[in-house]
Amino acid sequence: MQWKRDVRRAGLSTVTRSGACLMRGLIAALLLLGSGVSAVAAEPAGDLARYLKAGHPDTYTVVKGDTLWDISGRFLDRPWLWPEIWQVNPQIENPHLIYPGDSIHLVWVDGQPRLQLQRGGAGRLGSTDGSLAPSIRSTPLDSAIPTIRLDAVQSFLVENRVVEDAVLEAAPYVLQGASERLVLGGGDRLYVRGVLTDSESYNFVRKGQLYIDPETREVLGREATYIGVGQAQEQHKDIATVLVTRSRVEVQIGDRVLPTEERKLDSNFFPSAPRDDVDGQIISVFSGVTQVGQYDVVVLNLGARESLEVGNVLAIYKRGALANDRVARETIRLPSERAGILMIYRVFEKLSYGVVLMTERPLAVGDEVKNP
Repeated sequence: MQWKRDVRRAGLSTVTRSGACLMRGLIAALLLLGSGVSAVAAEPAGDLARYLKAGHPDTYTVVKGDTLWDISGRFLDRPWLWPEIWQVNPQIENPHLIYPGDSIHLVWVDGQPRLQLQRGGAGRLGSTDGSLAPSIRSTPLDSAIPTIRLDAVQSFLVENRVVEDAVLEAAPYVLQGASERLVLGGGDRLYVRGVLTDSESYNFVRKGQLYIDPETREVLGREATYIGVGQAQEQHKDIATVLVTRSRVEVQIGDRVLPTEERKLDSNFFPSAPRDDVDGQIISVFSGVTQVGQYDVVVLNLGARESLEVGNVLAIYKRGALANDRVARETIRLPSERAGILMIYRVFEKLSYGVVLMTERPLAVGDEVKNP
């Protein structure tokens, strides 16, 4: 991020950077199916008692529809600190997953709060006298609660991408449909100008918004809006015949054709702290409006070159309003105020996509993102 710090020192931004909060990544043992990935602390959390939420329960029983983020928020003011107070019950053979019916207990160990898991329902480990006893639990893996529920936006989050303008300009494009049709959808055949590989799948994309950094005016990338998927059937010179296998909207002449990305958006993410100090902005919202609410998908002017990673949690600050100082006879900007939390789910070189997890007040394009 040195390049951006240098630009801001030159006077293009007066926003000061906040220090990194004390935070760990979410413990992977809760989420991975025995993969053995472990969370690493950026800094020790210190006195965790101060992060307990006022009026927190001592015990909570997981119900269907819960997410790990929701449960964390019942105990903590900062849900991403979950791994700091989690304590695995050694009597539970597989603590990697949490299911409806399981109980979570707040206990104190050496003066620090800890959360313990007790299996519920058919998997309860215990007896009437309170002693632990072995038992068998048979539950489908997909019934475990997710970290954060993204079902409503999952397909939208997966398929759009950011590319350089030159990539779209050089990409094959839709020439026309079979029988000279101009608008096409699933099940239609069309012709593409360019060389494709037979039997391979391709995405139809449409040139979307050009993203420009609001401070440095650097071009950050072009949105390639997902339209649909097709399969190349045959190639004749520089004309390919493609079958449209599915489409979100109608495929049109001029739409570009890019190789299909083999990626799947998992509903389980591992919230974590950014490795470096973060100082950026929300530059767009996918809903097409300027206002931002819970579970909206936003675009940030930060990416892999700023060391952002999938799962990073960032605080959103409502940008301070402009005020007229009548004494000094000048216009100044009031301090920004913390107003929400978002999590990064996809990272490009200069941009990233995030989903807003919590909001305390209405947010907008132009609001700031910093370390939580």
